[in-house]
This record gives sequence, structure tokens and C-alpha cells, in this order.
Amino acid sequence: MVHGVAFGDAMGAPVEKLSAAEIRERYGRVTSLRTAWHRDGQDEVQRKGRVRGHGITTDDTAMTLSLMRIYAAERRHLDAWDMATGMVREIAWESRWVPELQRVTPLIERLFYPEKWIFQRLQLSGCDPRQGGVGNMVNCGATMYIAPVGAVNACNPRAAYDEAINFAAGHQQSYGLEAAGAFAAAVARAFVPGATLDEVVRTAHDLAHDGTRSAIAEVVAAAEDLRRKGAGAEEVTEVLHRAIAPFSPMGDDVAHGPEKAGRATAAYQPSRLLSIEELPLALGFCITAGGDFRQAVVDGINSGRDTDSIGVMVGAILGAMHGPEVIDPEDAALLDSANRLTLAADADRFAEAVADIMEGDAARATDIAAGRRILLQTTFERSAE
Repeated sequence: MVHGVAFGDAMGAPVEKLSAAEIRERYGRVTSLRTAWHRDGQDEVQRKGRVRGHGITTDDTAMTLSLMRIYAAERRHLDAWDMATGMVREIAWESRWVPELQRVTPLIERLFYPEKWIFQRLQLSGCDPRQGGVGNMVNCGATMYIAPVGAVNACNPRAAYDEAINFAAGHQQSYGLEAAGAFAAAVARAFVPGATLDEVVRTAHDLAHDGTRSAIAEVVAAAEDLRRKGAGAEEVTEVLHRAIAPFSPMGDDVAHGPEKAGRATAAYQPSRLLSIEELPLALGFCITAGGDFRQAVVDGINSGRDTDSIGVMVGAILGAMHGPEVIDPEDAALLDSANRLTLAADADRFAEAVADIMEGDAARATDIAAGRRILLQTTFERSAE
């Protein structure tokens, strides 16, 4: 799962915010981590002081690793108060190597405004952590890093959904929060031994609500039809974009500039009818690729727009479902070297924390079951009397 997050992120990062047509024009088709960033050649101001390409990951991976460290420190399930303490510390008060900036610095220096909101709202404004997401720009910011919640609740999608909602309420609202719950549930279902892609997709759909559920249903139906007919990548992208359009008004217009100042838009606003597009599209590309890890990631990141986050969601789900077979040693080595990471060791430390949490869950479940047996036995005896 961790490899899937970093791989999908690094694959999509060089082409993020390009449309599918622009990717085809510039690259033909991106199929390797060793891809140059489309902004290479621009000056430092235009690049915002960042570098990408050739395996470099973004804030999606950095925040996923931050959440893993919080679990490793706490050794328990999390809620919005942990967003206010653990995640605020991780992004604002801990300095680590940030690959895109090529320096050691607090992660907040790299984050987009909706993720910086965590610090503004929870520390500077001092709000009730459960209300931390209120007022934020609705986007995929919580969903992109929530996969560890699915791992902690492996094989229990409902618990994963609930914990993701409880935790991410400190960051996101509306359909930005809903997608985090549905994605965590999908990852939890993907960890079930022998799980099928159909079961994973159905879990995400059945636990989602409102526009998120409707968007998943529309995209999945379109993807299943495309899979049956053996559609090519270009047709897949075109059809899936049409399917998500009623739920995500941005389309290819994802860049922000001065021309958008003061412009009225339905995008990023709370709504029970809308959905982020990344999660439904990620599920769609998993289906059209027949569950093949690399093909699904490649298809997803070549579809354009928020390519790194689409890659993250595809990679996490199929990484959890397939296990170590998705890890190509050369890709893994490049991800570590390009980002000064040790992803396998990070995953091992996280897995130890997950095991501790699961053992605690099992012990509590045993105590609860024992208490209920006594309660029910006493109730039946009194009824008989």
C-alpha cells in the first residue's frame, strides 16, 4: 500500500494539472517514473521554487507518511483531536526533507492552502477539532493521505469509514470529507485476503453517501461497460470524464490564477450533490485495467488534471489488494533515492503499530462479547422467571 501511494504520486506528479490532450501532445504517454516535469525549463518563480519528475513525490506521500508516524506514536485509533495535535505538529513543527523544495523544512512550506488550513484552524484559531474542516475549500486534500486508516482497520471497512470521518473532520468538510471515508473503507476491504476488485468497489459505493455515492455509481457503470468492450486508453479517459462531469464542475480548468479572482463557482463549495473526482475516477481506472496495478496507475495519471492524487488512490487500493507483487525493485529504489526515504522500513514500523492496534481491538472485542453473553443470559433468565 505504501509503495502504491508513493509510486502513483511520483508517476502523476510531472504531469499534474495538464489535460489528457496536453499530456498526449507533450509526452505521448507517460509510463515511467523517469519522466521530466512539464515545467522544467521555467524559471524558479514560475516553478514556485519546486522540482519534480524522475521519482520525486509530492505532499500526498509526505502527509501519508505523517499519518503513519502519528499511528506509530499513539498506538491507537485516531479522531479529530489527533488531527489537532499530531498532524499539526507533523506539518508545522517538525522539519524534514521536502523533495520538491530540495531542503529540510516544515512540510507546511510546501502544502496547498486547504492543507495549511489544518494549522490555521486548529492551532491559530483554536476551534473545536471536530469543526476544523468547516469553512475549508472542499477538495481531495484529506482523501489523498487517508489510506493508513484503511490499513489500521484492515478487513473492517465500516470501522475504516468511521475513523476516517472522525479524524479528517478536523481538516475537511462536505464531499471532501465523505470521499476520505469511502477511500479508507475501500483500502480496508482491499486488505481482506482474497478480496476481489468488485468487492472493493462495491464497498466504497455502499458506504458512501450523497453525491459521492452517485458519482461512484456513474463512473463504475461506465468503466464496466468500457472494460467489456475493450476500449482503448483515450476512449476510457473521455468517457470517464463525461461520467464525472455532473459531480465535479472543474473539468480541465484546474489551475488557479489572477483571472479567477472573485469569479463565482460551484467548485470547492459544500454540497450534498457533488463529489471530488479523484476517487471515482481512480475506481474507474482500476476497473478498466482489470485490477492490474501498473496499467491502472498509468491510465489514471495519463487522464490529466489531479494526476498525482488519482495515482495515489489507484496505487493504495491495488497495492493493498495485491500485496508485494506490485513492488518493482527498481521503482522502489528510485523512490527512496529521489526522496531520501526508506519506504520499506517506514512500512515495517507502521505495520508494527497496526498489529498493536489490532491486538487491542481483539482484546476489547473479547471483553465486549463476554459481557454481552452474561447480559443476555441474565435477561433471558429474568424473562423466564
